[in-house]
Amino acid sequence: MLETEIIFSVQESPEGGYEARALGHSIFTQADAMDELKLNVREAVRCHFDEGKAPPIIRLHSVKDEVISA
Repeated sequence: MLETEIIFSVQESPEGGYEARALGHSIFTQADAMDELKLNVREAVRCHFDEGKAPPIIRLHSVKDEVISA
């Protein structure tokens, strides 16, 4: 059965830019800007799956850690 979507956890990289990691798959990519990251994620998904087997929807879930004083 084909998956209908693949979910990526996206967060800011400590070195700058963004990192995206697929949940449930061994796919990771990074980029300096969000637009570039979206292109990289699409390319990584196409490379990971056999032709015609990639999910038609890619969901980017942005995660932002914020530390505040108590």
